[in-house]
Amino acid sequence: MSNSVKRGFIPTDAKEFNEESLNTLIKAQKDLLYLMEQGYPIKSASTFVGNHYMISERQRLALSRATTIPEIVELRRKKQVIGKTDNQTLYLDGLNLIITLEVALSGSVLIHCMDGTIRDLAGLRGTYRLIDKTDLAINLIGKRLNQMNIDTAHFYLDSPVSNTGRLKQRICELLAGYSFHTIVELVNNADVMLENKSNVISSDAIILNKCTSWINLAAEIMNDSIKDTFLVDLRLMNAT
Repeated sequence: MSNSVKRGFIPTDAKEFNEESLNTLIKAQKDLLYLMEQGYPIKSASTFVGNHYMISERQRLALSRATTIPEIVELRRKKQVIGKTDNQTLYLDGLNLIITLEVALSGSVLIHCMDGTIRDLAGLRGTYRLIDKTDLAINLIGKRLNQMNIDTAHFYLDSPVSNTGRLKQRICELLAGYSFHTIVELVNNADVMLENKSNVISSDAIILNKCTSWINLAAEIMNDSIKDTFLVDLRLMNAT
């Protein structure tokens, strides 16, 4: 892991998410949100809007990940935990959190979404490998969890994804010195394991809709510890 790797980096992002492009994206997002509020599925709505504004597939992905109807935004906000985590167990969507922080540390594009989460555009496609940013991401997680005075951090990693066994080992090694207990479990589908739990740490939309409560940990860590992120603001603040 001596070579520097930029997780989620695409050279065209600098142009596709610059100030001029962002103005177009916000217009497209307003139209996308309108169609979603009328009951159109996000996939067909984003295709229609994307074709109308002639935006790239990556820009369409950003809009799809950022845009949520106000009712769902409110649902997620009501379930969000802020503070009050002393002596509790937190359940972490391990790959989701670590990859997002690796993308942030790489200076690659991130999307500030309408529900307050920060999501990346990195594609996993069943393959993950540790990079030079992985240890730093894990240690940032450990530092933050330690400050929260939790009892246990229970990570779920998707076993079908390659190299999650190695990631499990690294998480256990790096977090062994912290005051909280660490459990790392390889499971067939982390989403299923998390969707009915409380104190969930994830930015996955389906998990946030189904879980009992969640913590916006990636955003908290970035706000506190990662500077100069390539953060594209698609919160569409006047939509709610």
